[in-house]
Amino acid sequence: MRRFPFVTVDVFTFKKLEGNQLAVFTDAKGLADAEMQALAREMAFSETTFIIPRAPDIEARHGVKVRIFTVESELPFAGHPTLGTAFVLRGATGANELFLDLPVGKIPVRFSEREGQTFGEMTQRDPEFGMVHRREEIASTCDISVDEIDPDLPIETVSTGNPFIIIALRSLDAIRNLAVDWRRIAKYAMSRDAAFFYFVTRQTEDPAATLQARMIFFGGEDPATGSAAGPAAAWMVKHKLASPDEQLIIEQGIEAKRPSRIFARAGLTGGRVCDVRVGGHVVKVARGEVTL
Repeated sequence: MRRFPFVTVDVFTFKKLEGNQLAVFTDAKGLADAEMQALAREMAFSETTFIIPRAPDIEARHGVKVRIFTVESELPFAGHPTLGTAFVLRGATGANELFLDLPVGKIPVRFSEREGQTFGEMTQRDPEFGMVHRREEIASTCDISVDEIDPDLPIETVSTGNPFIIIALRSLDAIRNLAVDWRRIAKYAMSRDAAFFYFVTRQTEDPAATLQARMIFFGGEDPATGSAAGPAAAWMVKHKLASPDEQLIIEQGIEAKRPSRIFARAGLTGGRVCDVRVGGHVVKVARGEVTL
């Protein structure tokens, strides 16, 4: 009988039972692809990660190999799984930095202290800006009024590993009342140049926050989407809604009753948005073992 230990953590929060849930299998050597996918379905979180240990010299050069699965498929990159897995790998070592080897490349995660808690911040790939979408098409796809979409901001695809359509709504009421059909929005996104929609508004419940956000997908509602927060920060810097390297706070998960706080920022060099960083806190919730 094979034994595979795992831990669960809540990401983008320092309070247990909030933020985004993640299961991390700490030694996935010997698991086949189909078994990883089946275990991700068994855990039933939005994502599950699998750490595949390698020789120390290989990890020193390339980082720790990690694979990320949703209940449906493998992802090349995702934000809260990257951050949560990095916290698990760090453990109590006190390391200031470590690297994850993901299909999108080598992703660094740096650690510091903030508000008396360990804070982690990943550097994502430099953003790629895609097409600008028509407000009327987006409104029809989402079954909302065009007037609910902020007329001053472009609806734009941005990716730092996963392509998101960033949609700015006018108000908190507009974002709270969203009732989109994920099949319709997924069909629209995949027929263009994206995978998901990321709804944001500059009205926030917390006055200290910059944006409030929602992301609805096949798994329901994502409490925190780090791979969308990076593109959102890049989008804000590009359109002068935020200064380069300004620390932004994105609230998410409120409607899902799992409030999250995502810290994001992006730089600007030679007119090009770069150095996208996304961070937050992580708390350990449980540990266990699967036997196969």
